[in-house]
Amino acid sequence: MSTEPVTVTDRLGSWPAARRAGAPADQRVRDASAPNRGGEVLLSSVPVLPARDEDIPAIAGIYAYHVRNGLASFETEPPTLKEMSQRRIELRSNGFPYLVALCNDRVVGYAYAGPYRERRAYRFTVEDSIYMDPAYVGKGIGRILLDALVHESELRGFRQMIAVIGDSANHASTQLHASCGFAMIGTFAAVGLKHGRWVDTVLMQRALGNADRELVQSNDVKP
Repeated sequence: MSTEPVTVTDRLGSWPAARRAGAPADQRVRDASAPNRGGEVLLSSVPVLPARDEDIPAIAGIYAYHVRNGLASFETEPPTLKEMSQRRIELRSNGFPYLVALCNDRVVGYAYAGPYRERRAYRFTVEDSIYMDPAYVGKGIGRILLDALVHESELRGFRQMIAVIGDSANHASTQLHASCGFAMIGTFAAVGLKHGRWVDTVLMQRALGNADRELVQSNDVKP
């Protein structure tokens, strides 16, 4: 097994992210957008980048699919491009990471961290969100994205990450989070009504950095 690290790359440089445990560096994932390359790309070469303005249409398209067809989001109408752009701007301006994964320069998934709750005492805890193009679910890219999001959140000084997963039958998401070190906390039964059915939410949690092993000296997380 290769010991080469997965690298998260921004548009000016790169930094190491958490290794995808158990993933060979030459593991391949089918990519329908690359027919001239045999429909495959190296999984270890999938770049994870800070989202840009020009990524918003693809991000909005991925999210709209999940809003209309799934239970991961409790929104019932897809937000406009303007709204999706404003959400990203607000998160980034407040120091939260917002990332995209690319295959052949195409956005195939995105993830971001945001405030878990608005009360000030929660300021070191974030909630993660991750959405994949449905054609790329189950191919390992979500793991790369979530590992990168954890890493970036730790760099910013956050201490806990909470996953609020729509639908207790969403095993793909619960298994993804478990593979990234999240522990099961519990389930809120029937707290949402969508697509003509009552929907649970599952709570999972992962410690970041020094977690609760020491108190934070400053009042705020890193910008």
